[in-house]
Amino acid sequence: MNEWHGISEFIAVAETGSFTRAAEKLALSTAQVSRQIQTLEQRLGVKLFYRTTRRVSPTEAGQLYYQSCRPLVDALSDAERNLSQLQSVPQGTLRITAPVTYGERQLMPLLNRFLQEHPRLNLQCDLTNKKMDLIDGNYDLAVRLGPLEEQDMIARRLGSRRLYTCASPDYLANYGTPDTLSELAHHSCLVGTLDYWRFRDSRGERVIRIHGRLHCNSGDALLDAACRGLGIAQLPDYYLASALADGRLKEILPAFAPDQEGIWALYLPGRQLSPKVRILVDYLTEHL
Repeated sequence: MNEWHGISEFIAVAETGSFTRAAEKLALSTAQVSRQIQTLEQRLGVKLFYRTTRRVSPTEAGQLYYQSCRPLVDALSDAERNLSQLQSVPQGTLRITAPVTYGERQLMPLLNRFLQEHPRLNLQCDLTNKKMDLIDGNYDLAVRLGPLEEQDMIARRLGSRRLYTCASPDYLANYGTPDTLSELAHHSCLVGTLDYWRFRDSRGERVIRIHGRLHCNSGDALLDAACRGLGIAQLPDYYLASALADGRLKEILPAFAPDQEGIWALYLPGRQLSPKVRILVDYLTEHL
């Protein structure tokens, strides 16, 4: 049995002094209000109203019950209003995970602006190159770069990144500029986390194994090495934009550049996005 059945009708009758006016207030029929009050009286085992042909007034038990119920109904209304406000005004804490360098250079400036625009939100952002588990880490959102491995997540594309293959003018002057992918075997390639680079030619995507003097899992270290003329690097655009713009590096093999890769927002399936997550995803999509 639902203990709340009949409470709204009881409050309305007590405050209006009429079954008819209570029914109008609740958008119900008078008969329905009357039945709910009778059921409530039977359940409580007391008479709640004196009924005459001209007016309805609460009994002593009805007055006592009204005084107890009114604060409860007000509290319920407040709870529903607060929940409604939570659904319309982003607030609370957002937990996000993203790759380190992309997070530092591209994501965090946007997230800081986002926090300025939404003062009721808090942010916890873990920048790590480990692919964190959203459930174990209690994350609302993960930002992923490139091909996606997770098959059990909902992914929304936020933007794109492009991989550039480049070298310094000094390196190219000393060792020549490769014009074909096969020529990379004769050059010093700066090796990152993976020992291969991706390209595209008339046959589709190509994967080229690389080798060189320097192996390092830091994109910034590879960028510095490339600018110093130590070899050829393949890195995402957000590493290289400044060096390409000021001439410290020069793009090579542009005809074989791989397709742009996706930048993704990942979140758990089977859950309706909360307003705070939805508005963040929309914001990142717009600005990325």
